[in-house]
Amino acid sequence: MAPKLKSLARALSKRGPHRVLRGNLAIAGQPGVVYTPESGFNLPAVAFAHGWMNGAGHYAKTLEHLASWGIIVAAPDSERGPVPSHLGLATDLQSALDICLGVRLGPGQLSVQADRVAFVGHGMGAGAAVLAAAQRDVRAVAALFPAPTAPKAEKYAPNVSAPSLILAGEQDIDSMSCNATALATEWGGDAILRTVDGASSSGLIEGRRLLGAVGVASAEHKTQTTTRALLTGFLLNVLTEDKTYSAFAEADSDIPRSTVVDPFDHDTEPGSELTTPLPQD
Repeated sequence: MAPKLKSLARALSKRGPHRVLRGNLAIAGQPGVVYTPESGFNLPAVAFAHGWMNGAGHYAKTLEHLASWGIIVAAPDSERGPVPSHLGLATDLQSALDICLGVRLGPGQLSVQADRVAFVGHGMGAGAAVLAAAQRDVRAVAALFPAPTAPKAEKYAPNVSAPSLILAGEQDIDSMSCNATALATEWGGDAILRTVDGASSSGLIEGRRLLGAVGVASAEHKTQTTTRALLTGFLLNVLTEDKTYSAFAEADSDIPRSTVVDPFDHDTEPGSELTTPLPQD
């Protein structure tokens, strides 16, 4: 492993140089939060979708982390119940992105460049990010430990040409609760599939959780720091074209605590190759 890449990964796992501000998306009509650097013009922006039975607050440190590296992050806080609408969350992701592009953020020292935007999600939110990207052109998509959705996100992945980073837990990439391999196989553009060493799909979630009482795994600090480094490097390279971080958007890079996976070495669900028009709510 090149010493420079190892040092970059270590640096990206820590907070960046920007002071972070927090705001409320509800002021613009969408329940949720927004994290921004203190100032900056023509910044990249990300709409982030939470996982099942969680909310934006369970990802606060991850959202702050991205903002500290100069990325505006808006996270809807909807569809938090036991029977969420994945299409509804995808729609809210698009609304959150519209707010970043069209509403004055902070004290007036911030702006977003329209062609530097991305959808990111965790668990079911990863699927919602794919559904949103199938309806709207964005520069990048990141699916973090994706879980099955209805409709199936992998059936719409061929409609997405933006480059993607797809992360899966080393422990559950081949489980029925993870569709990372199917997403990578069917992706319409360039897709990087990585496993995070020692990670489970729920390890990214922060703080105390209701589901912890029924045996769902607790937060995993190493999973969080590794995921933040991989995600931040990928977004900085793809959204801002900063070549310093080009290795994070290349499928053959040896990045600490992660392993590149060839999705075509794994079986995908029959029929996942179909490209289907996205249903309308």
